[in-house]
Amino acid sequence: MINQFRKYTPLNILLLSIIGLLLCLGVFIHLPENLMPVFFEPAISNFTGTLYPENISPEANVVITLILTIIQGLLINRVVNDFNLVGRPGFLAALMYMVLASLILPFLVLSPILICNFLSIWMLSKLLSIYRRAEIKPLMFDLGMIVALGSLVYFPFIVMLLLLWFSLVVFRPFNWREWIAAFIGFLTVYFLLGVVYLWFDRLGEFYEIWLPLTHPFPTSIHMEIYDYLVLLPVVLILVLFAFTLRQNFFKSVVHIRKSFQLLFCMLMLSIVSFYLNPDYAINHFLLAVPPISIYMAYYFNYATKRWFYESVFALLLLTILYFQFF
Repeated sequence: MINQFRKYTPLNILLLSIIGLLLCLGVFIHLPENLMPVFFEPAISNFTGTLYPENISPEANVVITLILTIIQGLLINRVVNDFNLVGRPGFLAALMYMVLASLILPFLVLSPILICNFLSIWMLSKLLSIYRRAEIKPLMFDLGMIVALGSLVYFPFIVMLLLLWFSLVVFRPFNWREWIAAFIGFLTVYFLLGVVYLWFDRLGEFYEIWLPLTHPFPTSIHMEIYDYLVLLPVVLILVLFAFTLRQNFFKSVVHIRKSFQLLFCMLMLSIVSFYLNPDYAINHFLLAVPPISIYMAYYFNYATKRWFYESVFALLLLTILYFQFF
């Protein structure tokens, strides 16, 4: 399986779709009768009301999620290949993204986090391109607006504003105008939103948008024991990735080393931002899938013992399928 996805061939798109379909079969067994996701935060729903697709059946919900996940996998695979993050072009990043996005059942239904992952991949593509650019202030302004728009879909996405500034630390010499450009882009969206609230004389509700920032940091999150067990193969692969990266880190070009630092920051922000979600839903961690999928693709691209890395990946697939069906 891994050897096939190391190849850069269109056949892998078909295989990716088949694997995605296989990995979402388990959700049909445990499908809730009423499955109507909310797509916007109160910042927008205060005006529009709670928007959800009433005419979409739970089965169609899962199918749409599968299609969106395949598209996201192909998009992140393109980013990885364009910036040569894992050494050579292939479809490993798409495969890892599909597998991780099917890790647990809450990942397999429509959610605002799934929509935000399109923005995460878009941001990642733009951030990786700033290293050699002479002028990036317009780009940082656009990225600030993307973060703001993402926070209107899923408020914890707001922490990605810190990712923009971290990227400047990693990739660029200090230029206060670039730092300010990102913040101004972010404020522009909320300023326009505030004007709308003021126009309708609902400014008090606008201030309530920021209440999640006052939530106490939780010390635990509710997860089923099966969710912990399914993470074990992922943790194993990440440990193997760490050893592989350690061996190759200083052999890589500077841009690749800096890119992995950026991905680590993205991963950490995705994890710690769950405290901004008052429901503490486990599907929040879908935000962490893009960086982890790249890490896993890196390991499998450099792994040399075929019997071992194929066995590790098979263990991951079997673990996911077992806990989905049983």
